[in-house]
Amino acid sequence: MGLFIQETGHQNSETIVFLHGGGMAGWIWDEQVKDFNDYHCLIPDLPEHGQSAEVKPFSIEGAAEMVVDLIRTRAHNGKAHMVGLSLGAQIIVQILATHPEVVDHAIISGTLIRGIPHEDVLLKLLDYTFKVYEPVKDTDFFIKANMRTYNISKSYFHKFKEATLQIKADSLHRILQENLFFKLPSGLEKANVPVLVMMGEKDYKVIKESALDLVNALPNSSAYIVPKVGHVWNMESPELFNHVLRNFITGKSLPSVLETLSNGL
Repeated sequence: MGLFIQETGHQNSETIVFLHGGGMAGWIWDEQVKDFNDYHCLIPDLPEHGQSAEVKPFSIEGAAEMVVDLIRTRAHNGKAHMVGLSLGAQIIVQILATHPEVVDHAIISGTLIRGIPHEDVLLKLLDYTFKVYEPVKDTDFFIKANMRTYNISKSYFHKFKEATLQIKADSLHRILQENLFFKLPSGLEKANVPVLVMMGEKDYKVIKESALDLVNALPNSSAYIVPKVGHVWNMESPELFNHVLRNFITGKSLPSVLETLSNGL
């Protein structure tokens, strides 16, 4: 069984691949796909997510290989602009390390690559948390609370609930392990691809620290903070996100509202 893929604009010459964050699905890019109707867009549901829930087991390396195959077989000229959030951004980092030749430009946002210390303790904590979490995972109260955490509009409740119901607790446990323990892969120094490393101002400090590691590892990259937004800022501020994306992949100046990431965290 292959990944579920939403595809639009096949007649257009350049391809953009959008990779969603953990626990969600391709619908988080609705406002981007709508605005980029002059591009060929490929929006997969990642393994064990959404309509790809039966594609198992999830791993960042495995998902990266599936996306590379998608680009080679369905992207125009076997190459694509890549856009990823959180878990999707980690997959793009893996692709940049192993198959940079399939990437034209890349925007990665909210990318955790530092790993978490005391992995054995965290694994035990995850096991305990999921014993508490599993009975309430699919309740409307918990789903709405999760949406508030990411400042996602109430209008997305039904899609968010559907994604929550589709993903099983054991799948989410596996996905979180991959996400939390992902570390900077070797080979990034060879990825001479334009990369924009992004994060919301309200994102976690470790995301900003990870961004510094990424720009130090990627030879053709820069990092910016987006003021007043959080982790899922493509949904919080879609017009700004779309403006940043379009300017970046067409070689135009980025909006002045963005703040350059410096060592002064």
